[in-house]
Amino acid sequence: CLVSTRSRSKLPSGKNVLIMGETGAGKTTLIAKLQGVEEYMKGRGLEYLYFNVHDDDIDDHAMCNAWILDGDLYHKGLQKFAVCGENMADTMALLVVDMSRPWTVLDSLQKWASVLREHIDKLRVNPETLRDMEQRLVRQFQEYTEPGGDHSASPKRRNPVAGEAEEECVVLPLGENTLTHNLGVPVMVVCTKCDTFLSLEKEHDYREEHFDFIQSHIRHFCLQYGAALLYTSMKENKNLDLLYKYLVHRLYGFPFDMLAQVVDKDSVFIPSGWDNEKKVAILYENFQSLKREDKFEEVIVQPPVRKFVHEKELGAEDDQVFLLKLQVRENVPFIFVQLV
Repeated sequence: CLVSTRSRSKLPSGKNVLIMGETGAGKTTLIAKLQGVEEYMKGRGLEYLYFNVHDDDIDDHAMCNAWILDGDLYHKGLQKFAVCGENMADTMALLVVDMSRPWTVLDSLQKWASVLREHIDKLRVNPETLRDMEQRLVRQFQEYTEPGGDHSASPKRRNPVAGEAEEECVVLPLGENTLTHNLGVPVMVVCTKCDTFLSLEKEHDYREEHFDFIQSHIRHFCLQYGAALLYTSMKENKNLDLLYKYLVHRLYGFPFDMLAQVVDKDSVFIPSGWDNEKKVAILYENFQSLKREDKFEEVIVQPPVRKFVHEKELGAEDDQVFLLKLQVRENVPFIFVQLV
């Protein structure tokens, strides 16, 4: 055992996570939580943070780079400082969406995925290398198996690249709408502020089928990009440990034994490779007033903006002027008092 442990490779350096999403979605807070930082200064343009990765088996540390792109599209060109042709193979993308405003979710996902695709298309990556990266994602998706067996043992970390072809296995063909938008880099959709579901029910009359409807559309998007899906709440620290474990699994090859979670509507977790069209279709069984073909923007409608009436501010009159007006109006004798 001692020999096998010493023969283990050290943790690789230079791994990257690129985080994208709208302003206010919680991108910086998410990474600060992974880093274990409570107080932080939010930046502009392209923020750089990191989180530590530790391999207990070989007592080795690594630092995973986290690049947070500003929600203003004006700054999208700054991606070049985070992801280039040389480090693309060591990069994973997180698309962060705000579930307290679910009417923005689908547009946000499509927008930021397009921004990422546009950037990758501009990179000078050897076509053969890019094809290999795309095929690796296809194999990873096809070869996904449910965790099982005895997890009390400590499985060995494996190289997520070189280890792909370690053993032959029978793989099923991809679904018709699966990995149709293969970016060559692993993608994960992280839904934040899932603790707000209760207020969506109370204030906007959301029902169970609305949350299922939203989830079905997000999962269809994830299938197109071969993306994992995670619902989180930073307020309640929900699923943040799971996020860390999945990131180090995909980037560093750490073992991962967490099962998919689709029962609780506010803590969904779907690893890349688990989902398919038939599993998504199960959500449609709960629909009562909705139909699967309904358009997202017609069902999940942005509520009207409440207009606040601002009362005109009145300045306080001088005391003597006020008393004088009062005397004239009431036509009564008045004694002026000098206020000191």
